[in-house]
Amino acid sequence: MKPASPPHSVSLFDARPFFEKALAYGVQHGILNQAKLDAIGNDAPKGMVQIARYFGSEFLRPELEKARDRMINLVSLYLEHTTGGNLRQAAESLRDHSFLSRSKGGSDMLKALIAMPQNSHFGMHEAGGFTDEQIPLLAKWTLRTLPEYQAELAQRQQVALLVDAAVWLADTLGMDATDLEEAGKDAEAVVRTSLLAHATRRTEMPNWVAFEKMVVALRKKYAPLDSTNSAFTVPLPKDLPQRFKPVVEGVRQSVLADLPKILDTALPVRKLFDRTPAFLGRYFWVEDALSEVDHFDRTASATWNKATAGHDDDSSLLTLFLCLSAASPAKTVLTERTAATLLRKIRKSGLDASLARQFILHHAPQQHQADYLHLWDAFVEEAESTLRSDHGYAQQDALALLRRECNISP
Repeated sequence: MKPASPPHSVSLFDARPFFEKALAYGVQHGILNQAKLDAIGNDAPKGMVQIARYFGSEFLRPELEKARDRMINLVSLYLEHTTGGNLRQAAESLRDHSFLSRSKGGSDMLKALIAMPQNSHFGMHEAGGFTDEQIPLLAKWTLRTLPEYQAELAQRQQVALLVDAAVWLADTLGMDATDLEEAGKDAEAVVRTSLLAHATRRTEMPNWVAFEKMVVALRKKYAPLDSTNSAFTVPLPKDLPQRFKPVVEGVRQSVLADLPKILDTALPVRKLFDRTPAFLGRYFWVEDALSEVDHFDRTASATWNKATAGHDDDSSLLTLFLCLSAASPAKTVLTERTAATLLRKIRKSGLDASLARQFILHHAPQQHQADYLHLWDAFVEEAESTLRSDHGYAQQDALALLRRECNISP
């Protein structure tokens, strides 16, 4: 006969709730006496009724049975989390405190978890801690395991840290938490823009106009960014609190990955940040419609004033629009000779009225654009056929029309 094989060591899995393990350990090691066990026995039914009432009804047996499971789980969550799974410490906690206080401790843990931000979007944060509207969510969490709680806690702590870091960085640029909540943007976007602002030594959170200028200035100084040119870096602010550095560093790496596109002069700034899907919402700027309109008006007026030379009478404007539509040098006054040359060019190459319309829309002061478009369209409707005609008498008719409607000098 073959000798019997040595017995294998068997590790038994103890599926009991942690509370029951701590209770058994406390009794076995003399930590919990009979008086304490009696006190737990008296408190347990009270706790079950309270929990059943809080989540539903204390008059239904299924609700009471579920309340018992919730209570045991709440106590287990609290004991195992606060002691790190140490049975002796858990038993001593049961000895030194009431059973109901351990149940409340578990409930408070879950309420604090649920009140923490679930994502980094400021527009989705609910201030004021746990609310009655979250009771159904709490009911689900009262039956979850400790590993589930710890995983969710770790995730939400990272989100909370990112949000706090965004608030801190925004504050250094003159923007407080209330402003961020009203803006309703993502914390990562706030951090990205803040890092760029600090790297370029700005002292205020930029609106769109300032943001665009910041990017244009970076492009002028550092573009193109490639393996031979990596002069621009995005450092962490020197006074950034230590607790924020890991989470902000993660966002900083994403900014560094974006730099080749940010510094690419081939892509207009507005198109990159406001019309490219991968960049939509990725960076933050203060919404300030008045400053954008003011900026547009100033830049538009500069181009407009240069082209019109300060003239805003209908004859000068129609002369300018006609030159633009014929792809000729922009002028607000023509000599008889240049007018004749312009007419020959129109008869040969045609007249593209849309060129003047585009110029008006892109450069004319916004409050006058509708009037200028109406002026030009009415002129084109009346004059185009005459200007394009190649009949023998048409040259004289076209010149007469230009003398009447445009600005022609002898």
